[in-house]
Amino acid sequence: MQLFIDNIIYFIPLLGLAALFFSYTKNVWITKQSTGSEKMTKISQHIRDGAIAFLKTEYKVLLWVVVIIAILLAYSNFGNDESSWLISVSFIMGAFCSGLAGFLGMMAATKANVRTTEAAKRGLGPALEIAFSGGSIMGMNVVGLGILGLSTLFIVYSNMDWDVTRVINVLSGFSLGASSVALFARVGGGIYTKAADVGADLAGKVIEGLPEDDHRNPATIADNVGDNVGDVAGMGADLFESYVGAIIGTMVLGAVFTSSQVPELNLEAVILPLVLAGAGIILSIIGTYFVKVKEGGNPQKGLNLGEFGTAGMMVVASYFIIKTILPESWMYNDFEYTSLGVFYSTLIGLAAGTLIGLITEYYTGTEYKPVHNIAYQSVTGSATTIIAGLGVGMSSTAFPVIIIAASIIGAFEFANLYGIAIAALGMLSTTGIQLAVDAYGPISDNAGGIAEMAELPKEVRERTDKLDAVGNTTAAIGKGFAIGSAALTALALFSAYMQQAEISIIDISKPIIMGGLFIGAMLPFLFSSMAMGAVGRAAKKMIIEVERQFREIPGLREGTAEAEYSKCVEISTNAAIKEMILPGLMAISVPVIVGFASKEMLAGLLAGVTTSGVLMAIFQSNAGGAWDNAKKLIEGNLNIDGIIYGKGSEPHKASVVGDTVGDPFKDTSGPSLNILIKLMSVVSLVIAPLIK
Repeated sequence: MQLFIDNIIYFIPLLGLAALFFSYTKNVWITKQSTGSEKMTKISQHIRDGAIAFLKTEYKVLLWVVVIIAILLAYSNFGNDESSWLISVSFIMGAFCSGLAGFLGMMAATKANVRTTEAAKRGLGPALEIAFSGGSIMGMNVVGLGILGLSTLFIVYSNMDWDVTRVINVLSGFSLGASSVALFARVGGGIYTKAADVGADLAGKVIEGLPEDDHRNPATIADNVGDNVGDVAGMGADLFESYVGAIIGTMVLGAVFTSSQVPELNLEAVILPLVLAGAGIILSIIGTYFVKVKEGGNPQKGLNLGEFGTAGMMVVASYFIIKTILPESWMYNDFEYTSLGVFYSTLIGLAAGTLIGLITEYYTGTEYKPVHNIAYQSVTGSATTIIAGLGVGMSSTAFPVIIIAASIIGAFEFANLYGIAIAALGMLSTTGIQLAVDAYGPISDNAGGIAEMAELPKEVRERTDKLDAVGNTTAAIGKGFAIGSAALTALALFSAYMQQAEISIIDISKPIIMGGLFIGAMLPFLFSSMAMGAVGRAAKKMIIEVERQFREIPGLREGTAEAEYSKCVEISTNAAIKEMILPGLMAISVPVIVGFASKEMLAGLLAGVTTSGVLMAIFQSNAGGAWDNAKKLIEGNLNIDGIIYGKGSEPHKASVVGDTVGDPFKDTSGPSLNILIKLMSVVSLVIAPLIK
C-alpha cells in the first residue's frame, strides 16, 4: 500500500488527460449535429467570428502582460534558495492553460448554440443534451488542464533535488499565471458582454420597443458574442484559477507535515488535494450522464441530479481516499490531526458550497418571493424596481456569510488551517460538472437569440427560453459556488502567505496592520467603480451607435435592410481591451508595493480585501440575478392584482431598466471580485520568500 501511495502522483496526469479526452469526444459528437437552415448557420457564424476576434485581440494584449511579469519573476527569484527562476515557467504554464481552457470552451459554446436551436425544433430533451454537452466541454477542459499542468510540474520539480517547500514555492507561479489571466479575461469579457447587453436593451427594447434578440437591433450579435466571451471564457478562467488556487493553497499548508516534522507523513498531505481533484474529474464525467429531461419536464431537475449526484458520490469517494492516504492521526504544533477530521473538513466544504448555491437560487430564482417582490415593485416604475433589487442583494449576503464563517470555524476545529484549505478544495472538487451546468446557460441564451433572429416558429423560442430561464438560475448558483470557494481559497492562500512570510499573528491594534485592513476593505469598492464605469462608458457609445443606425439606414426599422452588426462588435471589443488594463494592474501591483513596505501591513490588507470583497461579490451577483429574472417573470405574462403584464408593458420597461443596472453587477464587477481577492492572495504568496 505504501508503494502505491508513494507512486500515485504519477497517475494524476492521466486523470487530466481523461478529462481532455472526454471533452474531445463530446466536441466530435456536437460537430456531427445539424446546424439547421442557411440563415441560422450565418447568424451563428457571425457570433463565432465576433467571439474569436475578441479573444485574439485580448490574448495579444495579455501576451505582453504575461511576458513582462514572467521576466520580473525570473529576475527577482534568480539565485533564491527558497524559490527559483523556474517560477516564471510555472507562471507561463498557468497563464497558457487558463487562456487555452477559456478559448476551447468558447469554441465549443459557439459551435453548440446553433445546434441547440435546431435540436429545439424536435423537443426540449434534445436541446438540453446539446447545450449541456457544450457546457461539459468547458468544464472538463478546465479541470483537465488544471490537473495535468499542476501534477506534471510537481513531478518535474520533485525530481530536481529540492525540498518540498521549495517545490511548492516554484509551483505557486502556476496559480499566479492562472489568476492573472483570469482577472483580465473576467473583467474584459464582462465589460464586453455588458456594454453590448445594456446597449441592446436600452436602445432596442426601451427606446425602439423591439423584442429581445430582434434581428433589426444592431447590437444583437455583439450581445450574443458577449455571452460567450464573458459567461463562458470568462467564467471558465474564473473557476480555473479557483480550482488551481485551492489545490496550491492546500499543498502549501500540507507541506509542513513532512517527514522532518511529522514522522508518520512524507508527502501524503501534499498530494492529497491532487488525488481528490483527480477523483472529482472521474465522478464529474459520470455525473454528466445523469442530466436528462423529458418533453414538458423541468430542466432544473436534470441539472440538479447531475450536480448534487456528483457531490454525493464525491462524499463517499473522499472518505475512502483520505482514510487510505493519510495516517489515522498525527501531532503537529500541539494539535492532533486525524484522517477523519480532514474528511469532515472536506465534507464541510461540499455542504457549504451546496447550501450557498441553494440560498443563491432562492434569492434569484423566478419561483421564489424575492424575485416576485421586485416584479411587483416594477408596477410603480424604475426607481422602485431598483430599490427592491438593491434590498434583495443586500439581504442575500447574510446567510452565505454565516455559512462561510461556520465553515471556516468548523473546518479549523477539525483540522486546523489545513482543514480550511481542504474545505475549499471540497467545495471545488466537482468543478467539472459545476462549470458544465454553468456554461450551459450562455449556450441556451445564444440558442434563443438565434431562434429569434432566424424567425423560427414560436415553440422553438419557448423551448430555448425554458432552458435559458433555468440557465439564469444555474449561473447564479455557479456564482454562489464561485464566491464561497473564493472566500475559503483566499483564506487558505492567506494562511499559506503568513506561513511563508513567517508571520505568526496579526495584531489589529497595530496602526500599520489596521491601515492595511482599511485599504484592503476599500479596494473592492474602487475596483467595482472601475468596472461599472467602464460598462457605462462603453454602453453609452453602443446606444449612440444603435440610434445612428436606426436613423441613417433606410428600411432597418421595417426589417428590409440589414444592420451593421460589426460596428457594435468593434465598440465592445475596443472598450473591453482598453478598460481591462487598469483594474488588472491594480490587483497585481498593490500587494507587491504594500508587501515590500511591510509584510504585516500586507497581511492586514489581505484580511480587508477578502472580507469586503466577498460581501460585495455576493451583493452584486445576487442583486443582478434577481433583477434579470424579475424581467423574465414579467415577460412570461405576470398577473399582478388581476392585471396581466407582459412584454412592452410599463412594468416590463421598468424591469428592463433594473436588469440593465444589474447586468454589470452580476456579470462584470461582482464575479471579478472573486478573482481579485484570490489574485492578491496568490501574488502575496509568490513574493513571500522575497519579503520575509
